[in-house]
Amino acid sequence: MTDRRDDLLRQAYAYALEHGLADLSLRPLAAAIGSSPRVLLFLFGSKDGLVRELLARARADELALVERVRGGGLPEVAEAVWSWLAAPEHRALLTLWLEGYGRSLVAGDGPWAGFARTTVEDWLAVLAETGADPTACTLALAVLRGALLDLLATGDVERTTAAVASMLRELPVAGR
Repeated sequence: MTDRRDDLLRQAYAYALEHGLADLSLRPLAAAIGSSPRVLLFLFGSKDGLVRELLARARADELALVERVRGGGLPEVAEAVWSWLAAPEHRALLTLWLEGYGRSLVAGDGPWAGFARTTVEDWLAVLAETGADPTACTLALAVLRGALLDLLATGDVERTTAAVASMLRELPVAGR
């Protein structure tokens, strides 16, 4: 049963990347992935259980990036993160992330609970490994997140990348 569950989760994740989570309905999802709402409920317990699993999958993709950017100083790590964030092939994942982030701020319980806080903590931990002080790490994260929101809204990679690069040059880092 685990293989079937994993396969359906993989397909549901692809569906969520394309269609989002806000209006997720089990019937169209099940039809799109060759299943039934009843099977999805059996495998994931509830729609909320499925959404929790999809958010966990998005977080796992995010944490895979975290592993790739570790090492180096704050500007270098933040620049590597921005390069990944600005890549067109990550737009669907980042849109899904933004949806989960926003929902967790207004829906404190259910599948969204704690998603935004956990995301912030994950990224601050990575940025702190650079040796930079907490204020500089928070500033870098705020710049990256703000530029990401702008990029997702406008698609203007050139302008947002120039803004991020400018801000990263100004970051207060340890020993500077």
